[in-house]
Amino acid sequence: MGAAQQPTYPDADEVARVLAELRHRPPLVFAGECDDLRGKLAEVAAGRSFLLQGGDCAETFDTVTAANIRGKLRVLLSMAVVLTYAAQVPVLKVGRIAGQYAKPRSRDTETRGATTLPAYRGDAVNALDFEPASRRPDPRRLIEVYNHSAATLNLLRAFVKGGFADLRAVHSWNSDFVRNSNVEERYEQLAAEIERALAFMVACGVDNESFRTVDFYSSHEALLLEYEHALTRIDSRTDTPYNVSAHMVWIGERTRQLDGAHVEYLRHLRNPIGIKLGPSVTPSEAVALAERLDPDHEPGRLTVISRMGAARVRDVLPPIVEAVEDTGRKVAWVCDPMHGNTFETSLGYKTRAFSQVADELNGFFDVHQELGTWPGGVHIELTGDDVTECVGGVDELAEADLANRYETACDPRLNRNQSLELAFLVAERLTDGRIRRVNPVQEYSAEDF
Repeated sequence: MGAAQQPTYPDADEVARVLAELRHRPPLVFAGECDDLRGKLAEVAAGRSFLLQGGDCAETFDTVTAANIRGKLRVLLSMAVVLTYAAQVPVLKVGRIAGQYAKPRSRDTETRGATTLPAYRGDAVNALDFEPASRRPDPRRLIEVYNHSAATLNLLRAFVKGGFADLRAVHSWNSDFVRNSNVEERYEQLAAEIERALAFMVACGVDNESFRTVDFYSSHEALLLEYEHALTRIDSRTDTPYNVSAHMVWIGERTRQLDGAHVEYLRHLRNPIGIKLGPSVTPSEAVALAERLDPDHEPGRLTVISRMGAARVRDVLPPIVEAVEDTGRKVAWVCDPMHGNTFETSLGYKTRAFSQVADELNGFFDVHQELGTWPGGVHIELTGDDVTECVGGVDELAEADLANRYETACDPRLNRNQSLELAFLVAERLTDGRIRRVNPVQEYSAEDF
């Protein structure tokens, strides 16, 4: 089977020139960092850590600014603090960032009135404007993906190692937002408790670098195989291939064909690999994919991200978990409560209801409670901006509010208040005594936040 969801470029020679240039570009991430992440995902799979993975549905070149990157990092750090302190579990932080520029589409074309043009497939392929020149697939955009990803990663590394992530500044992560809801009050109370705890530790002589920096990793869907191949390198230490465009890459629901090109490519990588599973997957298909992608039962190798929808998660997910667990693997089980709960309003806005997002998360936790397995993480489309793209939540956004700040280039994202509200919901479920905890009493450092 060929590669699904690939653009059709009009100039094959130009594609070849672009790919040749990318093959000579320096790595965006390093093999050792990917190995570190794989080790930390093994802790998630073992029930000793929790994965928080989040970011834009589709990054755009125009939004690669210091303010936007800082905002996304700030909301993820705030969520991680809630989860770590309230649930007393180490949190592994992975951004859906610095490479998420391509999106699969259900149709190859889009029609408006009498005009039909190629569908928008993300800034990696074409532009959002509905006119022929913009929608023409342009391989030179892949160079821009690399450049913008490099700029994003450079700034993220500066933030997480340069003082922005200092736990003693936990209140400042929240300072640029209007405090107008009870989720703000809950966060500020928690932040105050953390500050008092840190002050006590410093007074006792405990003050080290781990309070000031965090580990942060990048991830994206490995959709455009020509780009991903061009950024694959053979590691000199181990003589094995790594995708150096991100620490973790995943296969989407539309490209998980067992005999497809995406599975064939990713199974050879040494990166930790994710796979999205929707409600149509069968237990036998899930096991076959696990066997294909993780033949050696390697801890931390495979992260299974379910995206079933609120109405189906409690019925569809249990046999999937049981079948994969019966193989002896301990994969990281993660919930994407976003993609299975999308609908269109009467005014044409694609949106998600916070109540359904929360319901799918609760269903995910219910399933793992019943099976005695570890609900290892969440995979969220979010932004640090005060957008109005998903209805409901603590601010009670209605469909009429969507027009105020509907800014996404593709799928609707949780705004910062909704993201924090979701973090508190997850923390409450993690503290439920029925959730299996392998080692609930642990020593923590600031890197766990």
